[in-house]
Amino acid sequence: MLSDRIEAKWIDAFVRVFELCKVQPGEQTAILSETQSRTLNVHLAELALARLGATAFHVTVPSPRQDAPVPVRSTGASAALTGQRAAVEGLKAASLVVDCTVEGLLHSPELPDIISGGARIMMISNEHPDALERLIPDQAMETRVKAAVKRARSATEMRVTSAAGTDLTVDMRQAASAGVWGYTDRPKTVAHWPGGVVVSFPRANSVNGSLVFDCGDVNLTFKRYFERPVKLTIENDYVTDIEGDGTDADLMRRYFAAWGDRNAYAVSHVGWGLNEAARYEALTMYDQRDTNGTEIRAFAGNFLFSTGANEFAGRYTKGHFDLPTRNCTIALDGVPVVDAGKLVESTP
Repeated sequence: MLSDRIEAKWIDAFVRVFELCKVQPGEQTAILSETQSRTLNVHLAELALARLGATAFHVTVPSPRQDAPVPVRSTGASAALTGQRAAVEGLKAASLVVDCTVEGLLHSPELPDIISGGARIMMISNEHPDALERLIPDQAMETRVKAAVKRARSATEMRVTSAAGTDLTVDMRQAASAGVWGYTDRPKTVAHWPGGVVVSFPRANSVNGSLVFDCGDVNLTFKRYFERPVKLTIENDYVTDIEGDGTDADLMRRYFAAWGDRNAYAVSHVGWGLNEAARYEALTMYDQRDTNGTEIRAFAGNFLFSTGANEFAGRYTKGHFDLPTRNCTIALDGVPVVDAGKLVESTP
């Protein structure tokens, strides 16, 4: 287990990210956390902002009661601000909000209100700073991600295939596509660190086909690599069948069913990783409490498939899977952006 002690090198890493966010001396910044947040990251954020001369204040709220039938992990939809009207008003007064909540505010219902006054939100994923230090973003990633987002937004169809048996089609018309490069320097925007990923939220009735997770693919909700193949059949956005023998398939069936909610079986988003510095094998190097798996979502060439909430399709649920899949070919209107798990570079 890694030691939770403040290291100068980690302050340096946080300073660099805040510099990329264009934090200025005297800028009003807020550090949002909850009682179950990773305290080390909260302290590092405070020290880094102080080094840059920013004015920082803390908003800390109690972690909410559990209201789900199973553990909830890595949804990007923190419930920490539910009913916390005064806290939201305080955050709106800042020009930068450093989000250190456990799940993150990316899909939280309070996010539009917080940024309505011009605040930008920098999410520090719930990773140990040992991982964050390796994944300090650079400006070249911004160019790469913006080019990928442009291609996703202009596409009418995504087709994903693999030698393992995947053959999935996504209607990309009117899909909401966005990318994250690891920092934010513009008002009313949100980013997370680590970054380097593009995702698209398809409209309703847009996803059909089959997705096969081979040995070595990743179930980030369970923080484990697949040991046996599992095949999902998807019809009009919904997982209708889960084929496979052994623990991996059984765990997925049980977790899906535990919600008692059809929307838990639906497609949330699709996308691909763009970060060459992110390591696929990193999940083996950390205790489960020390990783949130954001690095694995971003490793270059993975097909990131997720189930659960998709507000652009009118579906809401806390049930969520993030499933980075290797060795896929991802084609937009017939042109590969990933070929058998390798990025295909293009001119922006």
